[in-house]
Amino acid sequence: MKIAIGNDHAGVETKNAIVTYLKGKGIEVENFGTDSNDSVDYPDFGHAVGTAVASGKATLGIVICGSGNGIAMTVNKHAGVRCAVCWTKEIAALARAHNDANVISIPARFTAVPQAVEMVATFLDTPFEGGRHQRRVEKI
Repeated sequence: MKIAIGNDHAGVETKNAIVTYLKGKGIEVENFGTDSNDSVDYPDFGHAVGTAVASGKATLGIVICGSGNGIAMTVNKHAGVRCAVCWTKEIAALARAHNDANVISIPARFTAVPQAVEMVATFLDTPFEGGRHQRRVEKI
């Protein structure tokens, strides 16, 4: 499994904690995000993750910005990408189980770092349920 991760300046600390967690699980990570707190434009990093997931170069993606919204809007412009803004592990589980989300977006300014790591763990561990949800995903 390979995870593409991207973040703006608001998500550096969160990204670093998530990358440490993923590497500890033996998961390959491609870092498209900034490693600086200097102001940058989130679309630059969202498009990189969207391209990696849409092309199949990454299995799943993680994007992080202040609210989680702008970078989610960006990554969702890529065909085949289904990015969900998540703020609890329960939302992350439903995004995978019901929506077959392949990218999780985390609002760094509204989510504690341990909570963000827990959401990623849940996102990765939750399978898509298929069934009635498959029909709905196909309509996206």
